Amino acid sequence: MQTLLLVRHAIAEARGPAWPDDTVRPLTEKGEVRMQEIARRLKALGETADVVVSSPLKRAKDTALILTRQWASSSDVEELDALAPGHTPAQTMAAVAEEATGDRIALVGHEPDLGQFAAWLIGAKQPLLFKKGGVARIDLEALSRPREGQLIWLATPRLLRRGK
Repeated sequence: MQTLLLVRHAIAEARGPAWPDDTVRPLTEKGEVRMQEIARRLKALGETADVVVSSPLKRAKDTALILTRQWASSSDVEELDALAPGHTPAQTMAAVAEEATGDRIALVGHEPDLGQFAAWLIGAKQPLLFKKGGVARIDLEALSRPREGQLIWLATPRLLRRGK
């Protein structure tokens, strides 16, 4: 059994003249604080990962680093281009299956791609909606058997932070 924790990056700086290159937009201080709370809550619930894989965009990598620090993960964050915006669910799954190892894998990405990927994994027709900092758990018999996944839970950031 494989468990995927799909995580949308935390609140980032707004797009605009201050950040003309979207790939380097960082998290806001509020985004960092809230993601730390979410990561602590997930750990308290026993919902952590052995491996954390991130989009190469800064806001996703920063989110992934918060997760690994809070979870005391022994591994560094792995970057995966297929988690960046613009990839199909099949492309993302192929890259995850090839690159990520472990029974529990956290994938940090972006909307709308993350919601489309989640829907594809469970065979849904409509994308799942991830708020910034939102998390879903999907269990699969094997990474080689997508579209047969089971959505265990989908949580908004507010719901995850309430447990503090």
